[in-house]
Amino acid sequence: MSVYLILTVIGDDRPGLVGELSSAISAHQGNWLESSMSHLAGKFAGIVRVDVATEHAPALQQALANLSGLKVTAESSVPASPTQGRRLKLSLVGHDRIGIVKEVSQVLMRHAVNVEELATHVSTAPMSAETLFHAYAELHVAPGLDAQALTADLERLSDELMVDITLDEAAQ
Repeated sequence: MSVYLILTVIGDDRPGLVGELSSAISAHQGNWLESSMSHLAGKFAGIVRVDVATEHAPALQQALANLSGLKVTAESSVPASPTQGRRLKLSLVGHDRIGIVKEVSQVLMRHAVNVEELATHVSTAPMSAETLFHAYAELHVAPGLDAQALTADLERLSDELMVDITLDEAAQ
């Protein structure tokens, strides 16, 4: 039997961190399934899902805890069965300001929408050199979601925040 380990990893960025992490996982018979990693303000930060035999999990967790210069936390999880519902994609772009993620997430929460993936970044607007905020999210919604009500709430928010929000069906 196997278990998923969901790893969060952070440390001062330097060459070789991914190699050290992957070597430890491999040495303990772990299978690196998916990850998201970034360089953020001089730090290396990431999240990794590893599949490992239950009997190898404790030794892998110990090896990860002993990696030099990296703080690794591991949470055990069992494979989840697929849930019913639809997948949506949300994209947002607008002038950066405090509270955009909070405002959007509160609308999504009111409609019981689950944010499964969220990626954000800032860029410089080509003509004005102002800072633009970009967000891309993959969402899971219940089959009975009132899509018109969600869309209306997001449109109101778009007007208030002066951002463009697009909500589309995601390919399954």
